[in-house]
Amino acid sequence: MPETRVFAAPGGTTLDDLGVRLHDGVGTLRVWSQNASSVELVVFDATDLDWATDQVSLERLPGGVWEVTTPLLQAGTRYAIRVGGPHGPGNTFNPETLLLDPYARGLAQGGGYEEWRSVVIVDGFDWGESRKPRVPLDRTIIYEGHLKGLTKRQPDVPPALHGTYAGLAHPAMIEYFHTLGITSIELLPVHAFVPEPRLLERGLTNYWGYNTLNFFTPHTAYASEDARKEGPEAVLAEFKGMVRLLHEAGLEVILDVVYNHTSEEGIGGPRSSLRGLDNANYYRQDASGAYIDTTGCGNTLNTSTDAGARLVLDSLRYWAQEMQIDGFRFDLATSIARDADHTYSPEHPLLTAIANDPVLRDTKLIAEPWDVGLGGWQTGNFPAGWHEWNDRYRDRVRNFWLSDIDYARRASAPVGIGGFATRLAGSSNTFDEKRGPLASVNFVTAHDGFTLHDLVSYDVKHNEANGEHNRDGADTNRAFNHGVEGPTDDAAILSARRKAMRNLLGTLLLSAGIPMLTAGDEVGRTQRGNNNAYAQDSALTWLAWDYEPWQLDLQAHVARLIELRSQNPALRPSRYARLGEHIPNASVMDWFDQNGETMESDQWTDPGNRTLQYVAASTPDAEDANRILLIVHGTESPIDVRLPEEIEGATRFVSLWSSADERPSDDREVFAPGDVLPVAGTSMRLFLVE
Repeated sequence: MPETRVFAAPGGTTLDDLGVRLHDGVGTLRVWSQNASSVELVVFDATDLDWATDQVSLERLPGGVWEVTTPLLQAGTRYAIRVGGPHGPGNTFNPETLLLDPYARGLAQGGGYEEWRSVVIVDGFDWGESRKPRVPLDRTIIYEGHLKGLTKRQPDVPPALHGTYAGLAHPAMIEYFHTLGITSIELLPVHAFVPEPRLLERGLTNYWGYNTLNFFTPHTAYASEDARKEGPEAVLAEFKGMVRLLHEAGLEVILDVVYNHTSEEGIGGPRSSLRGLDNANYYRQDASGAYIDTTGCGNTLNTSTDAGARLVLDSLRYWAQEMQIDGFRFDLATSIARDADHTYSPEHPLLTAIANDPVLRDTKLIAEPWDVGLGGWQTGNFPAGWHEWNDRYRDRVRNFWLSDIDYARRASAPVGIGGFATRLAGSSNTFDEKRGPLASVNFVTAHDGFTLHDLVSYDVKHNEANGEHNRDGADTNRAFNHGVEGPTDDAAILSARRKAMRNLLGTLLLSAGIPMLTAGDEVGRTQRGNNNAYAQDSALTWLAWDYEPWQLDLQAHVARLIELRSQNPALRPSRYARLGEHIPNASVMDWFDQNGETMESDQWTDPGNRTLQYVAASTPDAEDANRILLIVHGTESPIDVRLPEEIEGATRFVSLWSSADERPSDDREVFAPGDVLPVAGTSMRLFLVE
């Protein structure tokens, strides 16, 4: 029988229907503040956001909810909230401050940095025949990109749509996604956000968007100019139109969401919403009122309170239901799963509620399983129903193909192939058997850090453009410049870098787990060594669409690898195999050395042995059985490899792909068991076993 999952929303019915609901010609506003002594609704002129036209007090109800029903609230109404309350540790009430409704579905900005007003929105949209694609997890290929950066310079997208929601869903982009073969577009934050004042003072901005102003509203600046002029309702419609068109093309939309902190920063920072509503309950702090910051951003949302947890849950439900979003990647997810003692708990009520929620249980839930607080690194420790960015995978793959090779040039390879093989086969030492290999979201690069091109072209970060004297960004990158720092005309170095990129991409797309490709890596995009380009809204971070021949070759490799992954279920098991048992949808794995002999235990850890042959046989319940052979060679010297003769029923090996090729070959060479193949230094070869 299917597992019964019980759903219980934090706060129960008391916290239902927060925000504005329109009904019977009036509107009802419900706001939560346990410690407030007064709450007032302020309504503004539609065109002059400094002109308050009406105000009305809210009534306190049980459970800390304040409510008012009034005809002042109509579709399009611009409004704010004023909250008064006691002074004392943890409280920061100021009845003169105009605050945003944290549940506002729309926002309007006045003339100043903090001049924001909430806007009443009427939900609704004609979704037509559009449906969520619900791509199976084992077939999911995530493509992580920035909403603006993806299309800002795309020549086939009309200039008016460059960098917009509508631009992302333009036929030229959909055709590109289909040609590449990705299934799911993961967008950096599109919740309404603002740049930090310190960045504005330096003439920079927050490009990535990890500084949320409101959890229910799409970022206005990503809408087309026409939609922005029409107002928040048109911005919302453009966002939904984007989702509809992508869904009609079979593409999923996953949002990178930032629920761990808000743009209000530390005490003394901007006061725009939660701090003025009920600082003591919405933010984590000690008995003196000092913030407990596990995010490195000044504050941490307190999800150990019902109100904090419910805010996150209600926002997720809104985006999944009203906006038809297919999944969420949770930034610094450990922070939202800390209890009242600020300790991470995999049984946190919010994690359980999200995974069991009838609206959310079929969405893709992806955790960045760490934060900067005590005990913040939790890779492998999230509960069933969650998938995790696997930094252990990232580090091991980078080490094997880059830093180990760098080290070997000066001495000898520091480690053998065993740890790499574990990652290739699904990280069973990180995720328990119940969760299986699809708990792992495999990645080699992400928005944060070097691009793939820069990973093989720079040894150290070059972040001077960020104005922080190159102190920001990670110092440990496991990168290798292959002999020259940055740009070079040396043909041998450029060739080695291209092959290293093919090895990294080949590993990513042939590993068990869910692969995540960073936008632009398929064509070797560079940020000139900047590994923390969060403040760079420029050609440095936007995708360029004029490619050199080698970039088109790399793109062809990515498309071929994704196609091969789709065609070969042995590459995408959803369960771990178990010795001596038939486990449906697993891949039975056998490991051979360069001589075609079964790997011995000491060979796994021997630094002198960095060559293996990996045979995976699928056990599908809905596809034909399938077997592949992958050769991995992790030293720069070429080697001869003898194909295994001990694979039961195998009569031949058909060549599918080689990272040694500058461009994917269409030849399907056939080899027999026992044949000896020359294998280029630091390379991979994939075969179909027949």
